[in-house]
Amino acid sequence: MGKLEETIAGVGPLDSAAMAAAKARQDTLTKPLGALGRLEELSIKVAGITGQALPRAFEHPTVIVMAGDHGITADGVSLYPAEVTPQMVYNFLNGGAGINVLARHVGAKVVVVDVGVAAELAPHPGLVNRKVAPGTANFAVQPAMTPAQARQALEAGIEVAEGEIAAGADILATGDMGIGNTTPSSAIVAAITGEPVAGVTGRGTGLDDAQLHHKIAVIEAALRLHQPDADDAMDVLCKVGGLEIGGLAGVILAGAAHRVPIVVDGFISGAAALIAAGLCPAVKPYLIAAHLSVEHGHRAVMRHLGLVPLLDLNMRLGEGTGAALAISIVSASVKVLREMATFGEAGVSEAAETAADEADSRVK
Repeated sequence: MGKLEETIAGVGPLDSAAMAAAKARQDTLTKPLGALGRLEELSIKVAGITGQALPRAFEHPTVIVMAGDHGITADGVSLYPAEVTPQMVYNFLNGGAGINVLARHVGAKVVVVDVGVAAELAPHPGLVNRKVAPGTANFAVQPAMTPAQARQALEAGIEVAEGEIAAGADILATGDMGIGNTTPSSAIVAAITGEPVAGVTGRGTGLDDAQLHHKIAVIEAALRLHQPDADDAMDVLCKVGGLEIGGLAGVILAGAAHRVPIVVDGFISGAAALIAAGLCPAVKPYLIAAHLSVEHGHRAVMRHLGLVPLLDLNMRLGEGTGAALAISIVSASVKVLREMATFGEAGVSEAAETAADEADSRVK
């Protein structure tokens, strides 16, 4: 059994006993039943993920940013050249990118991984070098990667995530960097969900109407050429995927196997979540959707995975920026469950508790 198969086999169901205990406590906190809405649901989910009826506050949130390039950019699907990818990686390493600012805001560590950048990056203490190849092949004419490369990308993500978990990471967030990566993401979403390409393809870096129509046509032609199997996530990843997308799918699988909450960022991370869930359907309950991306295809991802994003801020930057913000909400949900007093602990009368429950039932 290889690393990938071992990790998939390690993903079990959520802990139902921990969830029941968390719900029982939520129902006795000093508030009407359900008054904190999705924060209550989220804390119960975290209890199930971690197996802790009273989850500990997160002390080491970690954003893993996978970087890779895409041969498909040769077909004019992005306004930016591939040279921007390594430039942005250096920006991450120097602390100047959007994800760095928002990670600092929530006290998260940023881990930058080169899994497929089409340039030789200078050694840096903050850079994890897990390069599989200098970018994918142009999937307009040939598969994006070989099965061996796809496996290597997935296992790189698993191993990086496991290393961070061993170092103390207690909640993981996914992030990406790769010029042109909305194109493979749209191809993955169309292939797996069965949605029309035009319905899951957006403007990416800001394409105009003519450029968008060209991008859609490129993806449609590639899907006709390769005929990826919707029921075989590895086949989809190989034919129309990205190395950083495979790496992020590995991060997601590792988080689930080690019972660590996984906050999934936007469209690119959503495509990675589709791959991870295709490889291991048991991973779905471990996913926490950070935000709804402006990219059209993200709605299809959310529907397919049965997820409801925590935020809708018209964001489309990627990098893990939405996930960093969502970490704060996940953390708040756990703190409410852990720190808020029950009616008994607060010395509030049973009559007040009953009145709160009756008021809540009238609202419903």
